[in-house]
Amino acid sequence: MSTTSRITAAAVVAALGAAALAGCGAPGGADAKTVTLVSHDSFSVSKPVLAAFEKQSGYKVRVLKGGDAGKAVNQAILSKDNPQGDVFFGIDNTLLSRGLDEGLFSPYEAKGLEHVPAGLQLDRARHRVTPLDYGDICVNYDRGYFARHKIAPPRTFDDLIKPRYKGLLVTENSATSSPGLAFQLGTVAAYGKESWQGYWKKLKANGVEVVDSWEQAYNQRFSGSAASKGKGDKPLVVSYASSPPAEVLGKKPAPRQAPTGVATGTCFRQIEFGGLLKGARNEKGGKALLDFLMGKQFQEDEPLQMFVHPARTDAEVPEVFTKYGATVDKPATLAPETITRNREQWIKQWSSLVLK
Repeated sequence: MSTTSRITAAAVVAALGAAALAGCGAPGGADAKTVTLVSHDSFSVSKPVLAAFEKQSGYKVRVLKGGDAGKAVNQAILSKDNPQGDVFFGIDNTLLSRGLDEGLFSPYEAKGLEHVPAGLQLDRARHRVTPLDYGDICVNYDRGYFARHKIAPPRTFDDLIKPRYKGLLVTENSATSSPGLAFQLGTVAAYGKESWQGYWKKLKANGVEVVDSWEQAYNQRFSGSAASKGKGDKPLVVSYASSPPAEVLGKKPAPRQAPTGVATGTCFRQIEFGGLLKGARNEKGGKALLDFLMGKQFQEDEPLQMFVHPARTDAEVPEVFTKYGATVDKPATLAPETITRNREQWIKQWSSLVLK
């Protein structure tokens, strides 16, 4: 789930990574004073919060980004015999079983888990991963576009296949992007194992566009994103229920509502995890970093850095996040074991159906 303002994430992470690298030793965290975090492009943390951890722990944090979550997980699997770092951040419930089956993580029970609801602790028995945040993958819409064209924005999956929305939606590739996969799983949850492919045939016929990553879909193709600078021509995008606050953050005076809205009938719940990579060169530092990620200071920093909900129930959430973000009372879900059994087959079927 992923996110910095999932809009300025890449620049922030690059800056953090560069600063950390200045104090690093050998690659991959071989220096005992360096702990390396491997993640997707959207990982972000406030500089003061990161600095406080580095001062308290004595470790310098090195951040390695690996593209969208799907790509980052795939790379972690490919390099598991010689891991790139000590901790992985950003594997979510749509991809979790893949990482666990590949033996990516070493068990570690992070401090503070007693403040995390049992429903988020999908590996509670073995603690190979730690739940760090959650969010809802939903279709976002550009309010200005629909107001100008005097069309009501879509609300449900069924709406997206109506002729009035033909050619307006961009989504991410299920095989390379965790939001794209979550959106596909949302359609499986909505239409069932026997009918979801029929829905996608209709969605394809209605002109859905598919791109490789969230960054490409939201920051480049979506007309409602400030990052696209007016160049995006798709007023519908698969993103997050918490994306609208990113569009108003820092604006003065504060607008009555965000320029983007959320089709709350298209949402799928995503839970994001971190874990100690098996074979980590700095295992002690990795455990300290996981404790930090689970700690209240980082958890309260997450909402406005990555636009996700903190996993801890005692973490306070800023008003701008709750005021402008959409509340999703009944997101679609699938049991982890159902995703595990069917994910690879569903991705292949989706790819054959939509990409050809």
